[in-house]
Amino acid sequence: MWRGPSSGGPQPDVLIRPMRADDLPAADVIRRLAFGTFLGLPDPMTFRGDADPIRPRFLADPDGGFAAEVDGTLVGTNVLVDWGSVGFFGPLSVHPDMWDRGIAGHLVAAALAEFARRGTRHIGLFTFGHSPKHVALYQKFGFWPRFPTAIMGKPVTVAAGQDTWSAFSDLSRAHQRERLTACRELGDTLYPGLNLSREIAATVRHRVGDVVLLHDADALAGFAVCQAGPDTEAGSDTCYVKFGAVWPGPRAAATFARLVASCEALAAERGSTRLMVGVNTARRRAYRHLLRAGFRTEVVGMSMDRPDEVGYNRASAYILDDWR
Repeated sequence: MWRGPSSGGPQPDVLIRPMRADDLPAADVIRRLAFGTFLGLPDPMTFRGDADPIRPRFLADPDGGFAAEVDGTLVGTNVLVDWGSVGFFGPLSVHPDMWDRGIAGHLVAAALAEFARRGTRHIGLFTFGHSPKHVALYQKFGFWPRFPTAIMGKPVTVAAGQDTWSAFSDLSRAHQRERLTACRELGDTLYPGLNLSREIAATVRHRVGDVVLLHDADALAGFAVCQAGPDTEAGSDTCYVKFGAVWPGPRAAATFARLVASCEALAAERGSTRLMVGVNTARRRAYRHLLRAGFRTEVVGMSMDRPDEVGYNRASAYILDDWR
């Protein structure tokens, strides 16, 4: 917990402290007001319907949540996501009444300090590429814009599963441990130290979704962390792929097609009518497959990275993710 007096005239004395569970309702209101106001919605509180990215991220990693207070009132929040050597933060939200007071910078600094403590090597974020103010803020902290990220969706049209896949929650504890190890090994081939274990465990433990495990005989061919339903990052009637990947190599394209189809099968089983995915457009092959498979872009944002390097955003990488 620390106080950071902002430089400049009207800027307030800001207290940055760990987020608490009792902050979540107010944090959701601030998020909706902030993003809905920025986007010019007639009713900012309708932003993203009943989806809520803050609650599941906080539940997954309570030590990664930060709150900004002014005179004892919550005015902003930020949450980090820890994927081992890779991490990102957001949604970073400040109440519109407190914009341009330096509060967002304090919340960025708090997240970066926590990433430094954890030894995270590659840090990213998703922001509005058309907003010079947002891009400039993050550049001050060493983030640089790279390729756009497309948030894409399609109607769910398949019936129950047509491929060899299973849901992580259906496995025995012993088998879950085996598959967690395999997922970690797969991640390490994409970027050294990339580890979705925390994300996988929290998704199932807090019942915000499930994990698609795609098989080739007894071996793991790919996996996808999915959320579905209200009060998750997905929202009602939606199945959302937070992260998905297959082993690199000559069979990656065909395996990726199977993984996407298996995610749609999971969505159908859970009663979702829409499947949403995110893909950095630097991953040309994955992006083109999604277009051919009937996905259409609904939101375009800018990915920014620190340091200014490729990370796992290679043309040959068959990876889905969404850093919003």
